[in-house]
Amino acid sequence: MALLQINNLHARIEEQNILKGVDLTVGAGEVHAIMGPNGSGKSTFAAVLAGREEFEVTEGGVLYEGGDLLDMEPDERALEGVFLAFQYPVELPGVSMNNFLRQALNQQREHRGEEPLSAGAFLKRMRECAALVSLDPQLMSRSVNDGFSGGEKKRNEIFQLAMLEPRLAILDETDSGLDIDALRIVADGVNALRRSDRSFVVITHYQRLLNYIVPDVVHVMADGRIVRSGDKSLALELEEKGYDWLREEAVAA
Repeated sequence: MALLQINNLHARIEEQNILKGVDLTVGAGEVHAIMGPNGSGKSTFAAVLAGREEFEVTEGGVLYEGGDLLDMEPDERALEGVFLAFQYPVELPGVSMNNFLRQALNQQREHRGEEPLSAGAFLKRMRECAALVSLDPQLMSRSVNDGFSGGEKKRNEIFQLAMLEPRLAILDETDSGLDIDALRIVADGVNALRRSDRSFVVITHYQRLLNYIVPDVVHVMADGRIVRSGDKSLALELEEKGYDWLREEAVAA
């Protein structure tokens, strides 16, 4: 059974149709990259999977582990192991990193029928996961993303992913704004978290990220639908030719 099965997904916001029939199947343990130009629907796609309420699904369906993902509230999706790393992580002044993550992690454990982590076990896990992405331990004493640099915010997203251990991780342009060193650190963290029972959907504009996170399948989105799929060589072809030739194919279809 596929971990994620998307059939003919349509979605809109404020009467504007954005997704116009997305079909995608993600197996357990697979990494799928979604590329495409600005305005093609990539971030909307990620937001719909995470349950952002401003987007209205008008047609189609999404099965996650065989259940109807669209029937779940955003917090239910998170508890069931769906994780979204934001393109622009928000700051949460007054909400400490420590308390935020401990509450999120223990709610997830309660949902699975597990005992909460002790304070010592939680702090040990935090140190291990922070080291995975070279996140300064001093940031753990701050509010969530408060005063973090752009690169630190992106590392923090992967740190949270490591802490929460989702089954499906959706990375919405995590490489945006990263210099080459930060990109490598973030990618190394993702690669360390790849497992046979965890899948990734990596959304990006650029082939450079895929030099570090090698996908099983590359998809190209244009005009709200996936218009081409292939292996990593498709990303190299896009780097050479750009998106115009695929945009023309999408319009013709």
